Amino acid sequence: MKLDQVIQERRSIRGFLDKPVPRELLEEIIALASRAPSSMNTQPWHLHVLTGEPLERVRRGNTERMLEGVPPSREIGDYSAYEGEHRQRQIEIAVQLFEAMGIERHDAERRQDWVMRGFRQFDAPVSIVVCFDRVLLDNPIAHFDSGAMTYGLVLSAWSRGLGAVINGQGIMQSPVVREVAGIPDDQVILTCVALGWPDDEFVANSVVSRRRPVSNTARFLGFEG
Repeated sequence: MKLDQVIQERRSIRGFLDKPVPRELLEEIIALASRAPSSMNTQPWHLHVLTGEPLERVRRGNTERMLEGVPPSREIGDYSAYEGEHRQRQIEIAVQLFEAMGIERHDAERRQDWVMRGFRQFDAPVSIVVCFDRVLLDNPIAHFDSGAMTYGLVLSAWSRGLGAVINGQGIMQSPVVREVAGIPDDQVILTCVALGWPDDEFVANSVVSRRRPVSNTARFLGFEG
């Protein structure tokens, strides 16, 4: 696939086939994603790739703690609720997804089930936990660099027929993830990527989020004349 095609066609996948992903393919994807730029080539990221029984333990732990009312526990600074235009875009994609799934506003049970899918990492066969070096916790560039690598990860996966969604819900109960995955203390858990073969019959996978036009995103200076 050409780069333009990969970028244009990529979308978040939240429904997966019950089909394993070969380790060799994952290694190939990670090697390509690791070509992402980083500040002065610091490459602060670390990936922990879970499947099978370890991933099932994370799913159970996340789900049990959330249902018991245990407050979310993330290792990076939490953000306040979105407001203004950011909140509007957040609502818009939620409406698109719920409409595709046929989930009505008043259907509390199905809305709750949708939320819990995120904590189960959308039942994907693979979860890639993205971490970075703790010594860089207060360095926002390390967050930026790790984000660039994560975007490369989902693009590389898409180019090989795999789907993915960057899923902060999957690490909301970070103590569970850290214990199961044996993540060293000198690494900070940033996010995770649910990954696998897309289920074409899962209707939410067809949802394409709307994007702002260039005229609303960029200013051009010095181009006149």
